Amino acid sequence: MNLLLLAFTFGFAGAYPLEDQKECQPHSRPWHVRLHGSVSCSAALIDKWWIVTSFHCQPTPYKTVASLGEHDESVEEGTEQHILVSDAIRHNPYRSPLHSLTMVRLSAPANFNQHVQPIPLPTRCPQTGEICSVSGWGSTDKNQSDSSQRLKCLTVPVVDDLACLETFPPFLFWGVMVCAGQNTTDNCLTGSSNVMVCAGELQGLKWFNNGCEDPTHPTVYTKMCEYTRWIKAVMDRYTVLTPSPPHLTT
Repeated sequence: MNLLLLAFTFGFAGAYPLEDQKECQPHSRPWHVRLHGSVSCSAALIDKWWIVTSFHCQPTPYKTVASLGEHDESVEEGTEQHILVSDAIRHNPYRSPLHSLTMVRLSAPANFNQHVQPIPLPTRCPQTGEICSVSGWGSTDKNQSDSSQRLKCLTVPVVDDLACLETFPPFLFWGVMVCAGQNTTDNCLTGSSNVMVCAGELQGLKWFNNGCEDPTHPTVYTKMCEYTRWIKAVMDRYTVLTPSPPHLTT
């Protein structure tokens, strides 16, 4: 059912004329979440109660809003669900800087529809040369600091792990990461915790934005396939201790 809804969403969005070729087709990434309030970051919806984001994007509970079903952050499109964050759980054990992952629990469940859908967790790791999609509200111009008001999308290839480490020798002991992007592709998208999806599965959350500093360098993402077991364990053992407040707005 989820795959059918996603297919419908991509098909519907394809008819929308875009002024900016790097702007995502509106609502073609129904799993993409905008965190705002105590932080300003992207995240990915993986369950009606849960989203994931990078370590440094840990939000403050009840002071951070997760906006789902959003494309243009400057207007209310009628598709949004704005839900307060109730809990943030950083990867444990965390031995800086080896892991970059935060699980975020919503204070109320998301309502799945055409515009809000979870992205499946990885069933495998990304393959070298595989073409993936990266989305976020940043700028694709390294000289422009202002974020985009509309969701941007890039298409990037996965880079070989050895080539990634040879490019960034200091990252050798930095933990589980995957690199994507190269000089012949659009390789710059600013913003925190941009979401990388490969073959319909969540494969990365942006860690280091190297592609904007040097277009010949790939960008580094958290390698999500290595965290599936931990994510599921957190979801399985979590219990609600207090009643959930309602959505802010829908």
